[in-house]
Amino acid sequence: MKKPIVAIIGRPNVGKSTLFNALAGERISIVDDIPGVTRDRIYADVTWLNTQFTIIDTGGIEPDSRDEMLSYMREQAELAINSADVIIFLVDVRQGLVDADTKVADMLRRSGKPIVLVVNKVDNFERLMPDVYEFYNLGIGDPHPISAASKLGFGDMLDEVVKYFDTRANAEADDDRPRIAIVGKPNVGKSSIVNKLVGEKRVIVSDIAGTTRDAIDTPVRRNKKEYVLIDTAGLRRKSRIKESLERFSIVRTVAAIERSDVVVLVIDATEGVTEQDAKIAGIAHDRGKGLIIAVNKWDLIRKDSKTVNKYTRDIKNILSFATYAEVTFISAVTGQRLNKLFDIIEKVIQYQNLRIATGVLNEILAEATSLQQPPSDKGKQLRLYYITQVAVKPPTFVIFVNDKSLMHFSYTRYIENKIREAFGFAGTSLRFIIRERKES
Repeated sequence: MKKPIVAIIGRPNVGKSTLFNALAGERISIVDDIPGVTRDRIYADVTWLNTQFTIIDTGGIEPDSRDEMLSYMREQAELAINSADVIIFLVDVRQGLVDADTKVADMLRRSGKPIVLVVNKVDNFERLMPDVYEFYNLGIGDPHPISAASKLGFGDMLDEVVKYFDTRANAEADDDRPRIAIVGKPNVGKSSIVNKLVGEKRVIVSDIAGTTRDAIDTPVRRNKKEYVLIDTAGLRRKSRIKESLERFSIVRTVAAIERSDVVVLVIDATEGVTEQDAKIAGIAHDRGKGLIIAVNKWDLIRKDSKTVNKYTRDIKNILSFATYAEVTFISAVTGQRLNKLFDIIEKVIQYQNLRIATGVLNEILAEATSLQQPPSDKGKQLRLYYITQVAVKPPTFVIFVNDKSLMHFSYTRYIENKIREAFGFAGTSLRFIIRERKES
């Protein structure tokens, strides 16, 4: 079941990134008094009272501005709102209720989504509560006073947020059809790929970047099996004009990836892997999804016998955190290799659900430790006692050791490589949990 998505929406400089950082438990967003300083798209998983959800930090909305960037932001904000399950509408008690807040509230109200009105910078509840009451005039429910900087008032706010999750039950929970998210930057051919795979023109295709406005679910049947393709609006290139838009775009992309079993990241063969592509791949990796890199527009590339190997090597180098990803070269225009995409998807799904017997895993562990001695520090030797698989999607393994601090990342990667040598796990990330066990 997918995690609910909670988007923090509001005008610039009301404290969205400060609230996000406090909820995420670490300083991830850049925090500055200059409006618009929020740049990199940011998301984090949050747990409150055993309820998990994903929180998204967004750029600010300026409803009255005629600036090109800010008008784009208004449009993108509406798309982000449509993808969120619950919206935290953040306002600033020090600035008071301003006309822009009313316009943002109108935008949110039209979405029909649950809205939690949060009044930030309430450092003294007793003194500032009369100012908080002013926000009742927005007509979207009770205002919840907090101080993001001092972490005050979070309990009541989060209680209000999570109470909406159960009422928005996930209808996909009983749907066991594999879900394939088609993601990537604008204009790389995602919708064209979906149309080719489905065999009819189900998704609008245009040369204008960002034509796809919402994630669109399209059922498709191949080899007597039904899949659901999720076509997403692309993430825009980073530029001075559009960098803030990516805050809103990421809401839809994270939501689509969260719902999926396998992510097909479409990249443009004429551009190669860009920074945006790497960040999208990182989201899929962090969430343990199956990952396929589909290099589209391959028909436009001049090729020789080494071209495929060079492209594959470049992709693996840039996406060094996801070298397991399957890579395929396609053309949405000519249909080149598209018929093989479902074969790759099915292979990745099988690896995502593969379970390995504990006895076999421990044979691999014993052989690995004999070939390369575990590290030691200050005379203390790392001992690996036992390994077992505890989950699938993604395959997750627990390794019992004598001292977690001695289990260096590089040795965990070494064990992972040994498991991959034995079983492949193509297109599938592996998770490792290290636990200590006292020596007898």
